[in-house]
Amino acid sequence: MTTSLRDIAIGIWKAGVAAVGSERLIRQNVSIDDRQLRVVDQSFDLSQLGRVVVVGAGKAGAGMAAAVEAVFSDAGLAERLTGWVNVPADCVRPLSRITLHAARPAGVNEPTAEGVAGSERILELVAGLRDNDLCLVLLSGGGSALLPAPIEGVQLADKQIITRRLMHGGATIGELNCVRKHLSRIKGGGLARAATAGTLISLIISDVIGDPLDVIASGPTVEDSSTPQEALDVLQRIVPEPDRIPSSVIAALAAAVLQSAQGCVDSVGTGHRRPISVAVTNRILGNSAIAVAAAAERASELGFRVETLGSSVDGIASELGRDLAARALRIQSASDEPTCLISGGEPTVRLAQTDLPRKGGRNQEVALGACAALREQPASQTDSLVILAGGTDGEDGPTDAAGAICDAQVLNEMRRLDLDASDFLAINNAYELFDCTGGLLKTGPTDTNVMDLHVVLVATPPGSLSASD
Repeated sequence: MTTSLRDIAIGIWKAGVAAVGSERLIRQNVSIDDRQLRVVDQSFDLSQLGRVVVVGAGKAGAGMAAAVEAVFSDAGLAERLTGWVNVPADCVRPLSRITLHAARPAGVNEPTAEGVAGSERILELVAGLRDNDLCLVLLSGGGSALLPAPIEGVQLADKQIITRRLMHGGATIGELNCVRKHLSRIKGGGLARAATAGTLISLIISDVIGDPLDVIASGPTVEDSSTPQEALDVLQRIVPEPDRIPSSVIAALAAAVLQSAQGCVDSVGTGHRRPISVAVTNRILGNSAIAVAAAAERASELGFRVETLGSSVDGIASELGRDLAARALRIQSASDEPTCLISGGEPTVRLAQTDLPRKGGRNQEVALGACAALREQPASQTDSLVILAGGTDGEDGPTDAAGAICDAQVLNEMRRLDLDASDFLAINNAYELFDCTGGLLKTGPTDTNVMDLHVVLVATPPGSLSASD
């Protein structure tokens, strides 16, 4: 049976996502044998260990929590475990020992009142631990929005405004999280400072280029090296109009700058924070490099010559799509050998000024950029090309798609309907084009998040190639 080139690309993409599946990563790093609990490279004698409390936040939180609970249940030790993890609403599932709390609606990547309530519960849990207890913290992409705990004097609405202003102003994830940390009691090491356990181990699935521990989920278990002045500088540079910044935020950061200058110490997330006293270990379990390598391995198994662009691709999403299309055409003209080009990373969308309705995400924008580059190419060339861009978390912006695919089907529909990709790019309206041409990639939540994965195929009709996962 002949398998479509699109299905093969999806299968390769799914192989990359599966390699960083949250339950798989936890099972590889947490186990119980002979009354010993092993967490990565640390072992604990269960006869000496007190409570094990699991807390955390992120898009992979449900799968991570379920796997930890399964490890204890399989060993007949479920009663030793309790916990609370903030996750998106569409990731909630029933667990017996760990509460999965809907901290925000699906597709709404900003702090909510439900998230604040969950964060307060997490701070309460970790503050009630003893020296012989173990605190396991499960962190993954999306954790920053899922762990809101505003400092005194700053309201949730203020943080929502700041989040939107910075994101729409083009702030990098590092800049955004710098501000978030100085307006939070739980970020920037706040969770670890609140913990009274003897040991805290943070298990992390990275969604940030370079895996910086202090940026992933805004570093709730990592000492923060940034300063209140740096947060204030970021805010004033990206949102220069004073009337667009809540006065409470400016006042809080200005007070923190003054406290810092005076060498004051406080514990509410401003000024010179007190040091973390609990013994903390932070471990990266999964990242984009693992997903890229697994996708490359699958493509090689299918008979493709594989090229990778690495796992740290950034830049402007539409320009990345055009670049991938250009690379595909060059490969096509230079060789008849079936080739797969793979990359990972997190480009950004340059938002256009418009009052027109629009919908999309960065992966859809990548695929749309590719369509813009390929629309005028003859069908004889584009019939053997596929360019897929998908978020490994199953989310792409405020949409129900993980990303989109540019291939012969989409390009032919664009020609039939006389659609110009550039018109949709001009207002960042990728979703509408792919919705009417059949190019959306929809997976639902994947219980992981290691940024985005791009799969480009250049091949003759696949014949005997298999798209099995």
